[in-house]
Amino acid sequence: MQKQGYRPSTITATIQTLKSIARKAHLLNPNSTKAYIASANLSESRKSKLAEDLARFYICKHTPFDKPRYKRIERLPFIPLEVEVDQLIAGTSRKTSAFLQLLKETGMRPGEAWNLKWTDIDLERSTVNISPEKGSNPRQLRITTHLIAMLNNLPHPWLYVFRNPKVDRESSMKTFQKGYEKRRRFIAEKLQNPRIQQITFKTLRHFKATLEYHKTRDILHVMQLLGHKSIKNTLVYTHLVNLETDEWVCKVATTKQERVNLIESGFTFVAKEGDQWYFRKRK
Repeated sequence: MQKQGYRPSTITATIQTLKSIARKAHLLNPNSTKAYIASANLSESRKSKLAEDLARFYICKHTPFDKPRYKRIERLPFIPLEVEVDQLIAGTSRKTSAFLQLLKETGMRPGEAWNLKWTDIDLERSTVNISPEKGSNPRQLRITTHLIAMLNNLPHPWLYVFRNPKVDRESSMKTFQKGYEKRRRFIAEKLQNPRIQQITFKTLRHFKATLEYHKTRDILHVMQLLGHKSIKNTLVYTHLVNLETDEWVCKVATTKQERVNLIESGFTFVAKEGDQWYFRKRK
């Protein structure tokens, strides 16, 4: 898998899967492993993943393997309310809050955010350069002054914004994620909202993509935002929300800074009356 360019996290996950199968079946016997998968109480998608991992293993062992047919079942991702995302951001540490706000505003992958360097952030232009992973396209995206302030409030001891380069990337990310999940559970219980428990780092990518399509109805814009090379991966976001909802949040701004803050928060201008500017955003 290393020779074929797989990421270390993917290789580690595959090894863990094979070890798990080996505890319940004879790993060197393809019939034994296929029988285990067939009888296991797992989803079709999970069985498909196990079959793929076994196929790679048997290729390595030069063992014939007729991979069983299991089809992945595509499901629409969970999209939280913005207020739920903001509650999480407000209830976590400075580092985690900045990380979540970055994912919320840019839709970048968690791994891309974890690799972010201070040199990738242009404070004057309020932009961030994203080095892609998983075969995506590189991109430059705008970020708000609010996020810049959150990032500047973090210590700057290393080249990377969120991680120590002296610690293994994958293990440090795993530790960071576990800390987030523990805090997320506390916030969900405190607010009596189990939906918050469903918000993962990747969920915020889906949230941003859905929000952008909601506002623009421009699927090519969303495709560019996410760095997708195939529009097929982007089209799922056209089915995630009811775009015809008539529920809006309305705000009034009287100063230039208030107008800037509302626009950066996703509000769109509606009308002007005297020194009062009216904005709205779908709930």
